[in-house]
Amino acid sequence: MAGKISFQSNYSGYRLKHKRELSSWIKSAIETEKLMCGTITIVLCSDDQLLEVNRQFLQHDYYTDIITFQYTDNQKVSGDLMISLDRVIENARTFKVSTEKELHRVMIHGVLHLCGYKDKRKTDKELMTKKENTYLRKLVL
Repeated sequence: MAGKISFQSNYSGYRLKHKRELSSWIKSAIETEKLMCGTITIVLCSDDQLLEVNRQFLQHDYYTDIITFQYTDNQKVSGDLMISLDRVIENARTFKVSTEKELHRVMIHGVLHLCGYKDKRKTDKELMTKKENTYLRKLVL
């Protein structure tokens, strides 16, 4: 499996577990989509940090769980995934799942965006959710 997945945390006190397994899982998902893995950086940050990015780059003034910057070129999937750990923690409580499981869902959601999937229309969102669930079932930690 080619490509490089790196993880960064700007979130005080949080240490991501299973980086090697997560990297392999993401690469496998990309290959299943018949694409190649390029360089992907996953950055964990706070609500305030991601809100500032949302305002600066997207001119959106609201909190979100993830912002995806896509640099995919041809069939090589590359980009930056910026994830608010504050949103992930809150959403995990809302959906009654572990923070880790919700974080994995948000990660694969961003990867699917890098692969070209959209989620603005209802049918697109349904397909994205189905794909997320499929890949989450394949994650072995």
